[in-house]
Amino acid sequence: MMLPWKMSAQEPGPEHSPHAPVSIHDVTVAYHQKPVLWDVDLDLPESKLVGVIGPNGAGKSTLIKAILELVPRASGEVKFYGGSLRRHRALVGYVPQRESVDWDFPVSALDVVTMGLYRRIGWFRHIRHRHLREAMNALARVGMDSYARRQISQLSGGQQQRIFLARALAQDARIYFMDEPFAGVDVTTEQIIINLLRELRDAGCTVVVVHHDLQTVPEYFDHVIMLNTRVVAAGPTSDVFTRENLLKTYGGRLTLLEEAAQAVAMTAKH
Repeated sequence: MMLPWKMSAQEPGPEHSPHAPVSIHDVTVAYHQKPVLWDVDLDLPESKLVGVIGPNGAGKSTLIKAILELVPRASGEVKFYGGSLRRHRALVGYVPQRESVDWDFPVSALDVVTMGLYRRIGWFRHIRHRHLREAMNALARVGMDSYARRQISQLSGGQQQRIFLARALAQDARIYFMDEPFAGVDVTTEQIIINLLRELRDAGCTVVVVHHDLQTVPEYFDHVIMLNTRVVAAGPTSDVFTRENLLKTYGGRLTLLEEAAQAVAMTAKH
């Protein structure tokens, strides 16, 4: 029996731009026949910092994984500049949640960053000096070049996050997906990360970030997707990051809303 949410994929409608960095059309994802994402349909803007926010279990990480084909979709499709992920994979960088990585794996920080170059190097081919220079340059951008030979298990959580950010930078992508890059990092690391994300945006990249700190949303993001299984609101932060939409997204959880109140007020002023 066909479940009501399990529909066949459709062609993007005229409301979807073939020039959008990422075009998400009617995407539904289900675990054990229970939908965790329902009918997500939107285009991501070019050259913007995009925040994905919502309560725990809202499907934020699942959305990124569905876009990147890391989890199966029950329905829908995703286009990158009008084409498939396979066609445009070289344009896409990904920073997963730090908790999902085996940090005991015996590799150095430089090894991890160099892995981001394998698509250009080629599997089972020798790493050349120019590749190592590129990896070292990426480490320098996140302030970790002096830790290049350090085993990743010996690094702090914030340092590990910077290493994975350097790996993404080494890919030289145009679209970046980052799953809670600010989680569990110190203030210095958070500032380094947001400055780099702004640099990427200013260089023409689209950067999509799963984020949980509502107070920094207006400061960090140009565009926001408010998600709770469905898309509650999506658009420029100044337009959609409102108390009304927060109530719809978080179900009236007053503690969260009180924490976000100041951020919303700041947005209204700008």
